[in-house]
Amino acid sequence: MSATNIDRRAFLQVSAAAGGGLLLSLCNDVEVHAADATVQAGSGVFAPNAFLRIATTGAVTIVARNPEGGQAVKTLLPMLIAEELEVDWKDVTIEQAQGDTAKYGRQFFGGSSATPSGWVEMRRMGAVGRELLIAAAAQTWGVPAAECQAASGRVHHRGSQRSLGYGELVARATGLPVPALDSVPLKAPADYKIIGTSKPNVDAAAIVRGKPLFGIDVKVPGMLSAMYVRCPVFGGTVARANLDHLKTLPGVRHAFTVEGGTELRGLLDGVAIVADTWYAARTARQQLQVEWHEGATASQSSAGFAKRAAELASTPWATEVRKDGDVDAAFATASTVLEASYTYPFLYHAQIEPMNCTARFDNGALELWAPIQDPQTARQMVAKELGIAESAITINLVRMGGAFGRRYTNDFVLEAAVIAKRVGAPVKLLWMREDDVQHGVYRPAGFHNFKAGLDAAGKVVAWRNHFVTFGDGERPAFDAHILPTEFPVRFVPNAAVGMSMMPLGVPTGPLRAPAGNGIAFVMQSFIDELAHAAKRDPLQFRLDLLGEPRRLDNPEFDAGRIRGVLELAAQKAGWGRRTLAPRTGLGIAFHFSHRGYFAEVVEAHVSEAGAVKVNGVWVAGDIGRPIINPNNAVAQVQGAVLDGLSCAMAQEITLDGGKVVQSNFNDYPLLRLNQAPPIDVSFIQTDVSPSGLGEPALPPVVPALCNAIFAASGQRVRELPLRKHGLRWA
Repeated sequence: MSATNIDRRAFLQVSAAAGGGLLLSLCNDVEVHAADATVQAGSGVFAPNAFLRIATTGAVTIVARNPEGGQAVKTLLPMLIAEELEVDWKDVTIEQAQGDTAKYGRQFFGGSSATPSGWVEMRRMGAVGRELLIAAAAQTWGVPAAECQAASGRVHHRGSQRSLGYGELVARATGLPVPALDSVPLKAPADYKIIGTSKPNVDAAAIVRGKPLFGIDVKVPGMLSAMYVRCPVFGGTVARANLDHLKTLPGVRHAFTVEGGTELRGLLDGVAIVADTWYAARTARQQLQVEWHEGATASQSSAGFAKRAAELASTPWATEVRKDGDVDAAFATASTVLEASYTYPFLYHAQIEPMNCTARFDNGALELWAPIQDPQTARQMVAKELGIAESAITINLVRMGGAFGRRYTNDFVLEAAVIAKRVGAPVKLLWMREDDVQHGVYRPAGFHNFKAGLDAAGKVVAWRNHFVTFGDGERPAFDAHILPTEFPVRFVPNAAVGMSMMPLGVPTGPLRAPAGNGIAFVMQSFIDELAHAAKRDPLQFRLDLLGEPRRLDNPEFDAGRIRGVLELAAQKAGWGRRTLAPRTGLGIAFHFSHRGYFAEVVEAHVSEAGAVKVNGVWVAGDIGRPIINPNNAVAQVQGAVLDGLSCAMAQEITLDGGKVVQSNFNDYPLLRLNQAPPIDVSFIQTDVSPSGLGEPALPPVVPALCNAIFAASGQRVRELPLRKHGLRWA
């Protein structure tokens, strides 16, 4: 390694391999057949796409398709290609793909979807390359391909002990027809050399050295800095602003209003300030005087929502989500009936890197450097907003400093694109933290009103949930829904779920473990209440509620897999086998989401003064097999648990007069290092294809913590965050 004295934000290095090589570029989204897809002889490449390059020197470059935001998909997907290609991981160079679905197929970061969508597809990319190189070697030697085998970047002939490096085979391989994707053999799991081994993040060295990888690091020649000021009330519009004054300030090049639309997740009205430096733009913003037409959302508030939710809860629900059996009759004969109302707040994503995007508009074409989760949708939205063809937009995917669902919404990309077109120069838009907090796309709040009946044996025989949420009366707001199959429905003979909606003028959207991050809290906490009301052990109560292992469909829910992780987490935590210190308790919870089954046990101590110390968290997960990159898998789970603890204790977004009250990390605090507990992670590798890990480990930790607090102190928390009830981190 060599060191160089260059400012870490002085440049954006974009590298591209040059020279003769073999380019393998296939995707399930692009139909390729042996009959009509051939390697272009003499060109050294497969046309038209690129996942893998092999140079005549033998150098191997693998292109990572999906955007990278900390989930290490830039490492994981190339591991699958390298495994089947039969190359040593140390000899592989990884490049980030551009945002181009025509080349790479669906590029998306979210929903823990990268592993299940890429598991077969990416392995086939490597296998096609391996089989072509084997065929090229067999032709060179005049032997059957069945006598040849690839390993460590070489093809070997078993009979003669001859071998050729991949680079030596490039010229001949470029003249061979490409086999159909589904025709190439994939390796048996027993033969894996890369899959199932821990590999470090491919960007780790650059990150710790401060190399310019992130959107906030991007610089291009002639670039100006921009800020975009929106109405504090969502959906408000500009009436007038002191733009002429702003234009006289030092370093300010432009100041103008932008007319947006009515879509809360799109481009909204605002004032753009463009200057030579971000500091100059920020200084000018401090002198901005703007009058806003605030609109109808100015009448909305968190206090108003809570009041209206209570009113709706006392009336019949507006929409029936599900009904099984005779619920009223079951309640009439139940030995014990328990009722409780649970609430969770709006949440902000709290990603460390604020929203930003760099844009350059020139001669009708737009180039973006964008830390985004969904480049395809961004391209469509920008093309529509600017009135240009999608083909005129180039999207360079840059690493995200956290995303958690926020960068799935492309409002900031639209702002940068519109400003760049208007000023005719490259522009870097960078939000302030206050913009990020107060103009987010929030996890929706929710109000659940439960009633459950137990028979004399403590079995749940009746279940009712009136869910008060947000929507237009026809459809819930984004991620403000409840599934008609949400546990324990289908496991209780008499169950009814209904929904009532309140209008909302605030944008909502996915936050890590969408829907489940709130649903798990209310479901698993109320189930814990039922266990204690039945005078049953909370673990055994859940196992009895699940019953014998069985698999349900539409959507899938495997009770056996949930039982497995429950029993493993309890075993690891010593459930029922340890004597705990006074005011110390264990709480348990489980949840199924995003194809992952997780159970978690939290041990918490609660002082008389309400100081909470989490002594440990034990996590058991089932995401199938194999665990592709074990070290990263553990890191993903631990990160999800810490996120969940942070949300549970102190985080909420409140509205007053249609404006977000919170503004920065001083009033939306993150978990501190000294508050982070030890986290033990275990996996059950059931014999199904692997699924993702970014989402499903978060939901159970919130109710597990709340249940542990009850076990330690007798205080039952039915409304988050915990600090509203006199609780705080020790």
